Amino acid sequence: MQHHGAALRRVTDDPGVVQTLADDWRAAPIDTRLHALLAYAERLTNEPSSVRPEHLSALRAEGLSDEAILHACEIVCYFNFVNRLADGLGVVLEEDWSLPIIGRFPEAE
Repeated sequence: MQHHGAALRRVTDDPGVVQTLADDWRAAPIDTRLHALLAYAERLTNEPSSVRPEHLSALRAEGLSDEAILHACEIVCYFNFVNRLADGLGVVLEEDWSLPIIGRFPEAE
């Protein structure tokens, strides 16, 4: 979230929703489709073996095609892989990545 906060601010044009997503995505004013995607991403990240057909059905019920679900799964898995790889190798992020999202990226102002 820290690294992609500026892009999200540009897309949403709403720094408040970006900060809410960073703090607790469940409290963010987002549509049900995005909510379902984030719930799926969280489950796939934290408890990958718990994903069941009903979780995919919930995404389909929000209008996602099987291809869209595949892409979402690929993206979540890729970021999990890269983050675990960096963590596993002790990669230290640049110092300014620990700053809050809001106000970090003047170019997004």
